[in-house]
Amino acid sequence: MNLRKNNCYVITGGPGVGKTKLLNELAKHGFKVVPEDAREIIKKETENGGDGLPWKNKERYTYLMLEKAFENYKSVSYDEIEPYFFDRGILDAICYAGMIELTIPCDIEKIVRNSLYNKKVFMLPPWKEIYHTDSERKQDWEEAILTFEKMKETYINYGYEIIEVPKDIVENRATFVLNNINSSR
Repeated sequence: MNLRKNNCYVITGGPGVGKTKLLNELAKHGFKVVPEDAREIIKKETENGGDGLPWKNKERYTYLMLEKAFENYKSVSYDEIEPYFFDRGILDAICYAGMIELTIPCDIEKIVRNSLYNKKVFMLPPWKEIYHTDSERKQDWEEAILTFEKMKETYINYGYEIIEVPKDIVENRATFVLNNINSSR
């Protein structure tokens, strides 16, 4: 049985497109925000000498992302009505698995198909002017573009409606997102 959590909105896209800044802006307006898992996983694995890193053990990293994404999804009750904004969703980990050619077991795939967010997914496009790498984001620009394209394809294949957030100042991006969720309520 799949129940859609209509108050849970995913904000996604490739790396370095301003997702975290947009989510911080939404949080400033009092909205509930669920932070990105990838940087937390990378930080913990690095601090603990683990190999669950995208440049070491991609399979372990993928399963750590899936585990954390499921935890975050389950942290919001079906009874809640106020909007929650997720910095990436479960399907981001599924997309990554596809990009590294990792087959997801049927039992996990079933959970994925039954863990539904709002049908509207806000996707931030590649934006070269703000893109940069750092110690946790090592993808080059071409990989960032490919990630965006694969992310979009993954969400569409799972039946989500992609709403592309315009390249603009963060306040305008937040207004765009809020106008889109308010128009469907």
